[in-house]
Amino acid sequence: MSSSPAVPGQSPIAETAPLSLCALEPHVPADRLVAEMVPPPRFDTVRFDTYVPDPDQPSQVEAVKVLSGFATGLGGAHPTGAGKRKWFVGRKPAPVAGPLGVYLDGGYGVGKTHLLASLWHATPAAPSLKAFGTFVELTNLVGALGFQQTVQTLSGHRLLCIDEFELDDPGDTVLVSSLLSRLVEAGVALAATSNTLPGKLGEGRFAAADFLREIQGLSSHFRPLRIDGEDYRHRGLPEAPAPYSDEQVTRAAYATAGASLDDFPSLLDHLARVHPSRYGALTDGVRAVCLTDVQPVPDQSTALRLVVLADRLYDREIPVLAAGLPFDRLFSDEMLNGGYRKKYFRAISRLTALARDAKGLVAQ
Repeated sequence: MSSSPAVPGQSPIAETAPLSLCALEPHVPADRLVAEMVPPPRFDTVRFDTYVPDPDQPSQVEAVKVLSGFATGLGGAHPTGAGKRKWFVGRKPAPVAGPLGVYLDGGYGVGKTHLLASLWHATPAAPSLKAFGTFVELTNLVGALGFQQTVQTLSGHRLLCIDEFELDDPGDTVLVSSLLSRLVEAGVALAATSNTLPGKLGEGRFAAADFLREIQGLSSHFRPLRIDGEDYRHRGLPEAPAPYSDEQVTRAAYATAGASLDDFPSLLDHLARVHPSRYGALTDGVRAVCLTDVQPVPDQSTALRLVVLADRLYDREIPVLAAGLPFDRLFSDEMLNGGYRKKYFRAISRLTALARDAKGLVAQ
């Protein structure tokens, strides 16, 4: 790595330059894509007993009880016998009582992902026989492996958890519904949370009826589990920090081990050349993302790629230090009022949280 240039108006502050995400083009083998379908680092240590139910919301207590029982019920061998030699030697196949799927139906910030990850951890199967990912990660997996190979790869699993099941793209909904139908036939248990349909902005929850209608033939396999409560993320959070200057961000990048430094327009261009399934690998070893010249996102295709990157950064708890436009002005009014608005609001929320985490990188 070359010696770092001096920040304009300042003396050199580090012996090596920061990383550049734009210089990275990771190639991720298929087996890694599947192996990485586990709860993200943010939810690596959560368990049912670390979920703190709101005493005024009995549905939260009930959710823990039902999901714990669901996990216990998955302790029998896979109905097809897949994986039996590895972890249930000598047992006869034991079918799961009741539906093979559960849908967590609740508003934002009631802990659905916490509970979904806890279910993954509590299910008595080897990690290689459980999969956890967002809807987008699942569609990206199909894109990388192909439909038949994805079916073959996941059919031996005991459980598939899908966070943020998205119904704003009819094509992807049909694709994933077809995939889940094949997996249910193979005996794979399912668990899902979901986002709100277009036209439902402001309702604060998805509604199980919409989810079950959209997945049609799969509805009989899901038991809706209602989780009421207030958004815990709205409780006393500080305001997001204002953007910094390019000079401040550059100086912080040179002063922070493992930081990356890119100008925002160049990063957006680079994301178009990297498959979204590799965005997680793009951040391998990165401890902070520093961005200069943040500008409005120019079009919807670019915006959707940025949403995926924001999700991967949030999952990995990587702080984002930015100069230029505030994150709440990244997307146009047309985008924020369109069919993908929930994704954009989520990206704004997550990037804002990561910007808050990055405040300590700037010297006061």
